[in-house]
Amino acid sequence: MQLYNNLSAKERAELIEKAGKERLTISFYKYAKIGNTEIFRNHMYLAWEPLDVLGRIYIATEGINAQLSVPAENFDAFKNHLDTITFLENVRLNIAIEHDNYAFLKLKVKVRHKIVADGLNDNTFDVTNKGVHVGAEQFNALIEDPDTVLVDMRNHYESEIGHFKNAITPDVDTFRESLDLIEEDLRAHKEDKNLVMYCTGGIRCEKASAYYKHKGFKNVYQLEGGIINYARQVEAKGLENKFIGKNFVFDQRRSERISDDVIANCHQCGKPADTHTNCANEACHLLFIQCDECKEKMENCCSTQCQEIIHLPYEEQKALRKGQGNSNDIFKKGRADHLPFKKDLRNIFETTKQTD
Repeated sequence: MQLYNNLSAKERAELIEKAGKERLTISFYKYAKIGNTEIFRNHMYLAWEPLDVLGRIYIATEGINAQLSVPAENFDAFKNHLDTITFLENVRLNIAIEHDNYAFLKLKVKVRHKIVADGLNDNTFDVTNKGVHVGAEQFNALIEDPDTVLVDMRNHYESEIGHFKNAITPDVDTFRESLDLIEEDLRAHKEDKNLVMYCTGGIRCEKASAYYKHKGFKNVYQLEGGIINYARQVEAKGLENKFIGKNFVFDQRRSERISDDVIANCHQCGKPADTHTNCANEACHLLFIQCDECKEKMENCCSTQCQEIIHLPYEEQKALRKGQGNSNDIFKKGRADHLPFKKDLRNIFETTKQTD
């Protein structure tokens, strides 16, 4: 009985190309209490592998977080399977704005401690006691209210290429960093302000909304379905789009364009740009923003040192990587000191303080 992927990314890409069929990029999550996570994990793998589902799925005792790709012709069968699971029946599926048949090239279903790492060890915190979910129309109205504080619950490299107008964009590398930081800065407004949050698909701000309610915030809201669902609702209902730039996504596409605005800059030359790339040097693999001109000049590399390395014979490159592990630069997401042009860091609540 096969319970793990046994094809390489290259082999899977060849199969997808040969099949020539449209695939849908989908994400969903659900906070729920799962007893035996290993059995549940195996059940999901056995059900999805025959449907040619690919993607990255995390399962924990607190629920499931899935980002995946499924052949369009198998979508109904996939949805029918989800509906056989009590807590996943009619779960909201965020279908991508822009599809890419190669968004995912393996099926990885993993058991984790949590589906969203939060660094919290509070047994009295109930993640299911969430804030109020609002659709695009109500969200637009709420964020125009002077008594609303709008917070982006994503990381700095995500909000750098796109965010809602007038949103507070915490300068953090991880979700866990933002929780206490935001609570501390908004402590005085627990009862007199609307705390409105958003993220990519909703999973982070759902946990954050429950956390802030736990901490005593009275009026807590989150954007239903996140930026992905917002963009679809805006188009379907003819609403004003208040999101500027791109929505960062965690697959091979790296982003979806929501508006024509380019609000970021190339990390190498400073020209307007909002396309992320991973350094071509496998020992570096740094994620950073690179314009087309620098991409061609630097051959997809973040530095001349990395550029020199990619021209070495493969075995020499492999030898250089041996025993080194991953460079910490990978996790800096554009903060590496060797990038000549870096985004100016802003205080987490600069926007708020300017309007006080």
